[in-house]
Amino acid sequence: MAKLNIVKEGDPILRKKSRRIDVIDERIKQLADDMLETLHDANGAGLAAVQVGKLRRMVIVEVEDKKPYILINPEIIKREGRQNEAEGCLSIPGKWGITDRPMTVTVRATGLDGKEFTVTGTGLAARAFCHELDHLDGILYTDNVIRMLDPDEVEE
Repeated sequence: MAKLNIVKEGDPILRKKSRRIDVIDERIKQLADDMLETLHDANGAGLAAVQVGKLRRMVIVEVEDKKPYILINPEIIKREGRQNEAEGCLSIPGKWGITDRPMTVTVRATGLDGKEFTVTGTGLAARAFCHELDHLDGILYTDNVIRMLDPDEVEE
């Protein structure tokens, strides 16, 4: 495993649409391992491949139960409720904003084993799924923020 560099706001790659993954080979598995190490090192809740410079439709989300979900070609298939909570991004360090997200989302994706599965997240997990999947289409949370927070309003 290797720690990767996280691309920061202003890099044009963050605005590009990521490509589907058609074959889960050793390179994709290695990328997933490296992304997980990078996520842990950065103490984040999620990471999209584009955030480490790879335009591939893969994200990792790890919240609450600390079980990492590695999602290949993910798509949200169900949204319920609403929440307006603070959100940040490893690619936009030091900035936080209130976003309007679903309270619960269900995501369909493929795992590293090549099998399709669904996962449902509520609260922070739902925000993380939405946030990371947005990255795959070149969308940053700041595009949809209701209000940016002042540094003294943030609880880290």
